[in-house]
Amino acid sequence: MTEHDKKAAIAILNRIMEAELAGVVRYTHYSLMVYGYNRIPIVSWLEGNALEGLTHARKAGELVTLLGGHPSLQIGQLLETAKHDIGDILRESLEHEKLTLGLYYELLKEASDKSVLLEEYAREMIMLEEQHLDEVNKMLRKPGDVEAFNG
Repeated sequence: MTEHDKKAAIAILNRIMEAELAGVVRYTHYSLMVYGYNRIPIVSWLEGNALEGLTHARKAGELVTLLGGHPSLQIGQLLETAKHDIGDILRESLEHEKLTLGLYYELLKEASDKSVLLEEYAREMIMLEEQHLDEVNKMLRKPGDVEAFNG
């Protein structure tokens, strides 16, 4: 990788780190706002997503330092919609995950034919994010619906 390529990759990795950290805050907040009969499994799922986001942020930060960069101390955009219905939380999660997935695709494009390490990292994270998106999409469907959620 050229110095220019490294700087571009570091910038994307820092944006990934910021987005993943925003997810940690977002999922932690959501987990505190769940009420009702299904609270325990939903809170557990949200807390798991927060921990996963922290792991993803750390991976991105480690790659920033590997490339000689400085990990960002910023956090991605946090929007309080004050909507705490499970459906609202899941729809907001879906949008957040799509944004993060886009960043991993951006990294893959930037790293293509320049760094096998970054390409493989981006591919692995894209796979995980797409699986997570599918999971959220299925949670948003009504029982018996086989068509993807498009709300």
